[in-house]
Amino acid sequence: MDSLHLDQHISHQFNEDLELLRTKLLEMGGLVEDQLRDAVKAIETADGGLAEKVRKTEDEVDKREMELDRESITVLARRQPAASDLRLVMMVTKATRDLERIGDEANKIAKMAQALNEEGGDPGRGYVELRHLARNVIRIVGVSLDAFARYDVEAAMEVVRGDKQIDTEYKTAVREMITYMMEDPRAITRVMNIMWALRALERIGDHARNIAEHVIYLVHGTDVRHTSISDIEKALQQKS
Repeated sequence: MDSLHLDQHISHQFNEDLELLRTKLLEMGGLVEDQLRDAVKAIETADGGLAEKVRKTEDEVDKREMELDRESITVLARRQPAASDLRLVMMVTKATRDLERIGDEANKIAKMAQALNEEGGDPGRGYVELRHLARNVIRIVGVSLDAFARYDVEAAMEVVRGDKQIDTEYKTAVREMITYMMEDPRAITRVMNIMWALRALERIGDHARNIAEHVIYLVHGTDVRHTSISDIEKALQQKS
C-alpha cells in the first residue's frame, strides 16, 4: 500500500476539515455502492419496488454532492491549501462528481428494471451477461473507494486494468444481445432494456477508473488521465 503524508497543521481545525471531506466522500461512496447493488438486483428480478427505492436514493446522492462541493469550496477559500492538501481537495471535488454520475447510471438501470417489470413475461436471455458484467463493475467500484481510503496506488491500478476488461466484456455482451434479437424478434424490446443497462454498467466502470486515476494523482501528483495502462505503469515505476 502506498502512503500519503498529508501535512499536519498548527490549526487542528484545518486537519479536521480535510478529514471531514475524506470521510464524507467515503460515506457518499458507500451510499452509491448500495444504490448500484440495488439497481442490479432490481433488473435481475424485475423488481419495481426495489427500482423505486434506487430512484429515491438518487435524491440523497445529489444532496451529498452539493454538500461536498460547498464544503470543498469553503476549505479552498479559508485555508488556501497547498501540495498534497490541495490535491486532496481537488480529488474530492472530482471524485464526488464521478460518484454522482455512478448514481445517475444506477438510476438508469432502475428505470430499465421498472420497464421490465411492467412488461412482465419470461425474463428471457441476456441476464447471464448482465450478472457477469455487473459483478465485475460492482467489484471495481468498491476497489476504487478502498484505494482512496488507503491511498493505495496498487489497488487503483487494479481498477484501471479492471475497467479495460469490462470494456471488452461489454462489447462481447452487446454482440450476444444482437444475436438474441435476430433469433427472436419478439424479444427485441426486452433485450434492448438489458442493453441499456449493460451500457450504464460500462459507463460506471469508466467512472470507477476516473476515481482510481484521481487516487494516483493524489498520492504521486501525476496526472494519468487519457493515458494508456502501459504508460501509467511506466510513470509509476519512475516514482518508485
